[in-house]
Amino acid sequence: MTRVVCVLSGGSAKGAAHVGAIRALADWELQPAHFVGTSIGAVVAASFASGLPYEEVLRRITTLTRRDFAALSPRALLGPFASHLFQSGVWREAVEMLVPARGFDDLQTPLTVTAVDAQSGDLVLFGAGGRSRVPLVDALCASCALPLYFPPVRIGDRQYLDGGVRAVFPLDVAAQFDPDLVFGVNVGPTLSGANGTSPGLIGAHRRAMRIMMAAQAEEVITRWTRERRDTLVLAQPVLGGRTTFAVEGVVGYVESGYRAAYRALCEWRPR
Repeated sequence: MTRVVCVLSGGSAKGAAHVGAIRALADWELQPAHFVGTSIGAVVAASFASGLPYEEVLRRITTLTRRDFAALSPRALLGPFASHLFQSGVWREAVEMLVPARGFDDLQTPLTVTAVDAQSGDLVLFGAGGRSRVPLVDALCASCALPLYFPPVRIGDRQYLDGGVRAVFPLDVAAQFDPDLVFGVNVGPTLSGANGTSPGLIGAHRRAMRIMMAAQAEEVITRWTRERRDTLVLAQPVLGGRTTFAVEGVVGYVESGYRAAYRALCEWRPR
């Protein structure tokens, strides 16, 4: 049996494409033995790792509204002195709806979630291969705590940021879990295209984050395809230049994720 480690990137609302990609993997009769996820990729991975079937994950993610992703915080009224724009509590409720499990030990499939220590800047692993005693929802919210949009998440005596700050597409993390095959789905920002536009400081921040994250992903993909090509199936759905929280495109994202993953699997093992 092929041991598949499934790696799901960050990408906010576009992370719905991960749902379609996992469906394509199942259609090829391949089952993830381990999930590695960053940000929304960690949330989708946790939904499947909890044992939810595709139809139920799809139902839950298509109920999300823009407010579930981006409910404006009263702190935003402080303008340039605001610490963050969106209410973390509202997003936490959405995560709790998407993921029925409450602890890493409750999961049916091992899961590794990435986040970044806000003080040291280190990439931190929660769950399998890392700190597994923390509440699952805390780890997932920490992995999604994108600077400017959400505040850092405190776990114990440390604060944590979105894992995408260091590894938006955490392929390197997968290597330690003895994969026969890494099934990677990258829906993060790219160096080409605007990926949506926003005015002022928000637009400047978004452009800077896009360049930083896209360069990270490009570097790790280039290295893996050079050194480990036979062990990587890479799906990169074309999702257009939508903005970070464009939840109105969720169904289209799911379909694009399925098509991209199915094509990648065909190239890996032609029928």
